[in-house]
Amino acid sequence: MKLNTKHRLDRREIMDDFDLQGMELKKTLKDLDRINKWLGGNKITLKGLEKIFDKTTHQQPLRILDIGCGNGSLLREVAQFGRKKGIKMKLLGIDANKHAIGIARKNTREFPEISFDALDVFSEKFRNLEADVILCTLTLHHFRDEEIENLLEIFVGVAKQGIVINDLQRSKTAYRLFKAFCAVFIRNDIAKKDGLTSILRAFKKGDLQWYGRNLKVSQQKISWKWAFRYQWVLIK
Repeated sequence: MKLNTKHRLDRREIMDDFDLQGMELKKTLKDLDRINKWLGGNKITLKGLEKIFDKTTHQQPLRILDIGCGNGSLLREVAQFGRKKGIKMKLLGIDANKHAIGIARKNTREFPEISFDALDVFSEKFRNLEADVILCTLTLHHFRDEEIENLLEIFVGVAKQGIVINDLQRSKTAYRLFKAFCAVFIRNDIAKKDGLTSILRAFKKGDLQWYGRNLKVSQQKISWKWAFRYQWVLIK
């Protein structure tokens, strides 16, 4: 079958099943974390967070939401970053999979500044949350185009200072390199299959520019990062 990356693929991933649980879920989240770490993922989010810090003051504890928090690995890094910089933080991880939330709570017991909630991001409860910054790492591509436009408007309404989006670039090169990477380093079938599907559901720069065309923010910057990522920083 000819590989076509002109348009986003409309196909659900195995991880989109919010009833996925047990050792299968735990192992898959761990393997996805390893892949993300090897390919520079969370650093891109943290660098984006620093860009918002440069534009704002933070006398009160920073309220940060992590959308699609999985097993809480990113929030652990954010908490460590805050402690190192002497910045007080109040961190909340959001995930639609309540089983992932249970894993995340166990993984972050030594971080009292982190809490979690299993929430629908389109719900009224989510819209009523108070946050300074919203982080969205490798989560945006799970939504359809019309959902993304709605979701970004919600993010802008909730976040007082800014939003950091870190997601994949859709390209044939990224797809083929990831396929080769998996053949050598990854044994988990879900991580392999979902990783390839994620790239085909991911974005080109023009997609992100289109989603952001009407957002009420003072500044937004989209930067390409290795390995085949986009860092999209929106500042209120």
